[in-house]
Amino acid sequence: MVTILLDGRGDLAEWREAARPLLLARTAPRTIDWRCRSDATSDLFGPAVETPDTAIAVAATAPTMTVPKAFLSLAQAVICHSDPLRFHLLYRVLFRLQEERTLLEVLSDADVAQLHAMEKSVRRDCHKMTAFVRFKEVAAEDGHARRRFVAWFEPDHHIVARAAPFFQRRFTDMDWIIATPKGTAAWNGKALTISAAPAENPMLTDQTDTLWRTYFSNIFNPARLKVKMMMTEMPKKYWKNLPEAKLIPGLIAGAEASVIAMAERAASEAPLFHQRLQALAQTEREVARASAETLEELREDARHCTRCALHCRATQTVFGEGPQDAKIMIVGEQPGDQEDLAGRPFVGPAGAVFNTVAQDAGLVRKDTYVTNAVKHFKYEPRGKRRIHQKPNAGEVQHCKWWLTRELELVKPKLVVAMGSTALMALTDGRQRLSDLRGQIVQLGAGQSLLVTVHPSYLLRIPDEGKRLEETTRFRLDIARAVKFG
Repeated sequence: MVTILLDGRGDLAEWREAARPLLLARTAPRTIDWRCRSDATSDLFGPAVETPDTAIAVAATAPTMTVPKAFLSLAQAVICHSDPLRFHLLYRVLFRLQEERTLLEVLSDADVAQLHAMEKSVRRDCHKMTAFVRFKEVAAEDGHARRRFVAWFEPDHHIVARAAPFFQRRFTDMDWIIATPKGTAAWNGKALTISAAPAENPMLTDQTDTLWRTYFSNIFNPARLKVKMMMTEMPKKYWKNLPEAKLIPGLIAGAEASVIAMAERAASEAPLFHQRLQALAQTEREVARASAETLEELREDARHCTRCALHCRATQTVFGEGPQDAKIMIVGEQPGDQEDLAGRPFVGPAGAVFNTVAQDAGLVRKDTYVTNAVKHFKYEPRGKRRIHQKPNAGEVQHCKWWLTRELELVKPKLVVAMGSTALMALTDGRQRLSDLRGQIVQLGAGQSLLVTVHPSYLLRIPDEGKRLEETTRFRLDIARAVKFG
C-alpha cells in the first residue's frame, strides 16, 4: 500500500502531478491511500511518500495516456470538495477511463454518479458564496485612495480560489479580502492573491448591516412565504454571518398577521388616476363619434388614436378607403408591413391576391369600401424584419368602435368579413368562420354579412393543388358578394 499525502486545498495540479506517474505505471487504485497532510498520522499508518520511486521510474518509459476533456472539467470541481475520498474517486475513474473510454457517458455508473454529485455540491457552494458574502468597510490605508472591505464566509468546500474571480470582476473598483476557514482571497486593484491558510472571523460590523436589514424587511412578502423553500435556498448555517437573517424568525412568526393587514389595506376601487384615464378615453370616444360626420373627418380622428398599445410601435393608423356610398364593405384583419408604411389597406402580398381575385370575380375595388378590423400594425421585430402577429380579443374590442362608425357612415348593403378576426369584430366572436363560410346572414340594421377566408391564408398553403382549390373557392365567395351587392 502506497500512501500519497496532499495539501488538498482544491488544487487540481497538485493531485494531477501525483496521479500521473501512478497512472503511467498502471498502479491499481486499491493499492493507493490518498490522504490530506492535515489528517495524516505517520505513527499509525506507516511512512508516506509524495510519489513512489518505482512509479516515477516506470512513468519515464511508459507511453503517454490521454484524458477526456469532460473528466478534467469534472475534476476541477470535484478536487474542491471536502470529502477526503475525492482523491481516490478521481484516480479510480481516471484508471477506469484508460479501458472504458465512454465511462463518463454512463451516468448510472456509481463512480460517475458520485463525481457528478460532488461537482453539483461544489457548484452550489460557489453559488451560495456569491449570494451570501457581505462586505464590511474598514479604514483605508494612509495615502491609499481606494476603499477597503473585508468579508467573512464559511464554505463547505475548498472553493475560495474557484469563486474569487467572480468577486474580482464584480468588485474591481475596490480593495477587498474574503476570509474563510478554508483560505483567503484578496484583491488590491492589480493582483488577485489566494492563500490556502485558514483565517479567523474578524467579527466586523458597519452601517451596511442596517441597510441589508432594511432592504430584506421591505422585499419580504408574507403572502408568498414558503419556509421549506427559503431554508433550502438560505440554509440556517449561513444565518450567523448575514445581518438580515436575524429578522427571519420574527418575519416568519408575523407572516399571517401581515397577510391579514395587507388584505385590509387593499384598495377596493381603482386609483383615481386610473378613473381619470378611463373618463378621458370615454370623452374622446364620445367627441369622435359626435363630431365625425364624414369618412374624412373620421379618418382624421383615427390618425390620433391611442386607445390601445398598438399605436406605440406602428408607423401610422391605416384607415379604410373607398366611397362613402359603397354597397359592399370588405373587412380584413389588420394592416401588414407594407400597409403600415404606405398608410393604405390591402397593398401588400395579401392585397395583391385580393385585387387579382376581386378583378376575376367582377368586384371593382374603387367602388368598394375596404378596411380592417384593427387599424394599427401588430408585429414582432426579428432583425430587420417585422413579423405579423395576430391581434388579441382586447385589441380587436378597442378598435371595434372605429369599425362600427365606418359601418354607420358607409351603410353598405353587404359586409364581407375576411378571416376570423374580422368575423369576431363584427359578431363579437359568437360564430365560427368554418360554420358561416360562403353564407350570407343578417348582420343587423338592414345589412347582411358574407364570411370568407383572408387572402393571406391562401399565401400560407404549401400544397399547390390545395392552394388552387382554396383560391377558386375564395373567388366564388367574392363573386357571390358581387351578385348580392
